[in-house]
Amino acid sequence: MDRRRGAAVLYVPLVLAALAALFPIFWLLAGSLQTTQKLYKGSELIPRKPQWSNYVQAWVDGRLGVYLPNSLLYTVCAVVGILLVSSMAGYALARIEFRGRSGVMFVILAVLIIPAPASFIAQYKLMLSFGLTNSRLGYVLVLITAGIPMATLIMRGFFANLPKDLEEAAAIDGCTPFSAFARVILPLARPGLIAVAVIQGLNVWNEYLLALVLFDDDDLMPVQRGLMNFVSSETPLQNILLAATAISALPVIVFYVLAQRQVVQGMSSGALK
Repeated sequence: MDRRRGAAVLYVPLVLAALAALFPIFWLLAGSLQTTQKLYKGSELIPRKPQWSNYVQAWVDGRLGVYLPNSLLYTVCAVVGILLVSSMAGYALARIEFRGRSGVMFVILAVLIIPAPASFIAQYKLMLSFGLTNSRLGYVLVLITAGIPMATLIMRGFFANLPKDLEEAAAIDGCTPFSAFARVILPLARPGLIAVAVIQGLNVWNEYLLALVLFDDDDLMPVQRGLMNFVSSETPLQNILLAATAISALPVIVFYVLAQRQVVQGMSSGALK
């Protein structure tokens, strides 16, 4: 009986916290299936007559068929680039003793303090000098450089918790330092890599201000541009905006559901320490 009471004391608050976290998603889906009038009245928590046409209008009027593939491309390319650079940089900072390592860490921390919009002008001038403004490549390169500092710190913390005996055993078997990293250390860092992929993927997916700076062509914009089509003080379409938001959030939710075990394992193993 005491065990049941103890379990209830533990699980009841957790269930309530989970419901509170899921309620905004429920409200998003419920509001996306209502008419504008009923949404403003708030008379129906669960719509009696779901308006599935809201999703069709959101897809067509928001041009999500153009913007959604753009965001998928930008997110995949940026996350892959961030993982490649941050994994090697984090391993070097965690394992290799060299002069100036503390200075490198200080620079990384200093970069994280600077607000992202403060660097937009410098990034635009740099991309302009290379002829990469209004191009997918320039946008992805800036996204990669913006995500490397935090990802490097996360990966450094993860590699620092792995025993050094692994590299020594690999060296005895004839592995070079790079092959030991690629074949032994990196597979063990999979939870940390997935944790970084989720964090940076969310950052890239939700990015919009930088796209406004670099892009002149509307067809190159990310999915957040489609959401802005329904933000207007004159003709507010909140129900259509909610439908567009649900569509844009679906890929992120699917990815997180598939990778949630690795994310939790990466956090508990020290990826965020």
